Amino acid sequence: QVQLVESGGGLVQAGDSLRLSCAASGRTFSGFRMGWFRQAPGKERELAAAISWTSSYTYYADSVKGRFTISKDNAKNTVYLQMNSLKPEDTAVYYCAASITTALTTRVDYWGQGTQVTVSS
Repeated sequence: QVQLVESGGGLVQAGDSLRLSCAASGRTFSGFRMGWFRQAPGKERELAAAISWTSSYTYYADSVKGRFTISKDNAKNTVYLQMNSLKPEDTAVYYCAASITTALTTRVDYWGQGTQVTVSS
Protein backbone atom coordinates (compact mmCIF):
# COMPACT_ATOMS: atom_id res chain seq x y z
CA GLN A 1 0.00 0.00 0.00
CA VAL A 2 1.45 3.33 -1.09
CA GLN A 3 1.47 5.94 1.63
CA LEU A 4 2.64 9.51 2.04
CA VAL A 5 2.57 10.40 5.72
CA GLU A 6 3.08 14.02 6.75
CA SER A 7 4.19 15.20 10.16
CA GLY A 8 5.48 18.34 11.81
CA GLY A 9 2.49 20.64 11.63
CA GLY A 10 1.27 22.64 14.57
CA LEU A 11 0.38 26.01 16.06
CA VAL A 12 3.12 28.64 16.04
CA GLN A 13 3.42 32.40 16.26
CA ALA A 14 4.25 34.72 13.39
CA GLY A 15 7.99 34.72 12.75
CA ASP A 16 8.49 31.18 14.03
CA SER A 17 9.71 28.19 12.04
CA LEU A 18 8.40 24.69 11.40
CA ARG A 19 9.72 21.72 9.48
CA LEU A 20 7.28 19.40 7.79
CA SER A 21 8.24 15.86 6.87
CA CYS A 22 6.67 13.49 4.37
CA ALA A 23 7.60 9.82 4.63
CA ALA A 24 6.87 7.83 1.48
CA SER A 25 6.41 4.07 1.48
CA GLY A 26 4.87 1.20 -0.43
CA ARG A 27 6.75 1.58 -3.72
CA THR A 28 9.84 3.07 -5.17
CA PHE A 29 9.55 6.77 -5.84
CA SER A 30 12.53 6.89 -8.13
CA GLY A 31 11.92 9.51 -10.81
CA PHE A 32 8.91 11.02 -9.05
CA ARG A 33 8.54 14.73 -8.57
CA MET A 34 7.56 15.54 -5.01
CA GLY A 35 5.86 18.61 -3.69
CA TRP A 36 3.96 20.36 -0.96
CA PHE A 37 0.52 21.80 -1.64
CA ARG A 38 -1.42 23.88 0.82
CA GLN A 39 -5.06 24.77 1.18
CA ALA A 40 -6.31 27.59 3.35
CA PRO A 41 -9.96 27.81 4.44
CA GLY A 42 -12.13 28.99 1.57
CA LYS A 43 -9.27 28.93 -0.92
CA GLU A 44 -8.13 26.59 -3.64
CA ARG A 45 -5.28 24.18 -3.06
CA GLU A 46 -2.03 25.64 -4.33
CA LEU A 47 1.41 24.24 -4.99
CA ALA A 48 3.81 25.81 -2.51
CA ALA A 49 7.02 23.99 -3.40
CA ALA A 50 8.29 21.10 -5.52
CA ILE A 51 11.49 19.16 -6.02
CA SER A 52 12.76 16.74 -8.62
CA TRP A 53 14.01 13.23 -7.80
CA THR A 54 17.64 14.31 -8.10
CA SER A 55 16.97 17.58 -6.23
CA SER A 56 18.44 19.44 -9.19
CA TYR A 57 15.15 21.29 -9.74
CA THR A 58 13.11 23.14 -7.17
CA TYR A 59 10.05 25.34 -7.47
CA TYR A 60 8.58 27.82 -5.01
CA ALA A 61 5.42 29.84 -5.16
CA ASP A 62 6.09 33.56 -5.01
CA SER A 63 4.31 33.74 -1.66
CA VAL A 64 6.87 31.43 0.01
CA LYS A 65 10.03 32.17 -1.97
CA GLY A 66 12.91 33.09 0.30
CA ARG A 67 11.17 31.71 3.41
CA PHE A 68 10.51 28.04 2.60
CA THR A 69 13.03 25.40 1.55
CA ILE A 70 12.12 22.01 0.12
CA SER A 71 14.58 19.14 0.33
CA LYS A 72 14.59 15.36 0.21
CA ASP A 73 16.51 12.38 1.48
CA ASN A 74 16.16 9.60 -1.07
CA ALA A 75 17.74 7.04 1.25
CA LYS A 76 14.95 7.70 3.76
CA ASN A 77 12.23 8.26 1.14
CA THR A 78 11.43 11.49 2.94
CA VAL A 79 10.68 15.00 1.71
CA TYR A 80 10.99 18.03 3.95
CA LEU A 81 9.62 21.54 3.94
CA GLN A 82 11.49 23.97 6.14
CA MET A 83 9.28 26.98 6.79
CA ASN A 84 10.85 30.08 8.27
CA SER A 85 9.48 33.52 9.08
CA LEU A 86 5.98 32.14 9.12
CA LYS A 87 3.08 34.51 8.56
CA PRO A 88 -0.60 34.21 9.48
CA GLU A 89 -1.36 33.83 5.77
CA ASP A 90 0.67 30.61 5.76
CA THR A 91 -2.09 29.03 7.83
CA ALA A 92 -3.36 26.05 5.85
CA VAL A 93 -3.49 22.30 5.61
CA TYR A 94 -0.27 21.18 3.97
CA TYR A 95 -0.35 18.14 1.73
CA CYS A 96 2.55 16.08 0.44
CA ALA A 97 2.16 14.97 -3.18
CA ALA A 98 3.98 12.77 -5.67
CA SER A 99 3.76 12.74 -9.45
CA ILE A 100 5.41 10.50 -12.04
CA THR A 101 5.32 13.51 -14.34
CA THR A 102 7.14 16.81 -13.99
CA ALA A 103 3.86 18.70 -13.77
CA LEU A 104 2.55 18.41 -10.23
CA THR A 105 -0.06 21.05 -10.96
CA THR A 106 -1.74 18.85 -13.54
CA ARG A 107 -1.22 15.34 -12.25
CA VAL A 108 -0.74 13.98 -8.74
CA ASP A 109 -0.46 10.22 -8.38
CA TYR A 110 -0.33 10.09 -4.59
CA TRP A 111 -1.50 12.42 -1.84
CA GLY A 112 -0.77 12.50 1.84
CA GLN A 113 -3.53 13.00 4.38
CA GLY A 114 -2.46 16.54 5.24
CA THR A 115 -1.06 18.28 8.29
CA GLN A 116 -2.44 21.48 9.78
CA VAL A 117 -0.21 24.53 10.13
CA THR A 118 -1.65 27.44 12.07
CA VAL A 119 0.23 30.71 12.45
CA SER A 120 -1.09 33.19 14.99
CA SER A 121 -0.38 36.90 14.78
